[in-house]
Amino acid sequence: MQIIKFRVNDIIELKKQHPCQNKQFKVLRVGSDVRLLCLGCGRDMTVDRLKLEKATKRIVSSEYTDENIQ
Repeated sequence: MQIIKFRVNDIIELKKQHPCQNKQFKVLRVGSDVRLLCLGCGRDMTVDRLKLEKATKRIVSSEYTDENIQ
């Protein structure tokens, strides 16, 4: 399994939908638990990092790109 690097303000897409029919979430806090904000309904939730890595389909957008990292 590949380790996914989550950063604050990343937009991620999960494999399963939230009950509001949205799949995209914004990362608010990173640590052993990751705090997410649903971009559909605004629900704030905390998810275990390992569960989130398994549930993540892709990182949609990130403010960090290869050019910005020194």
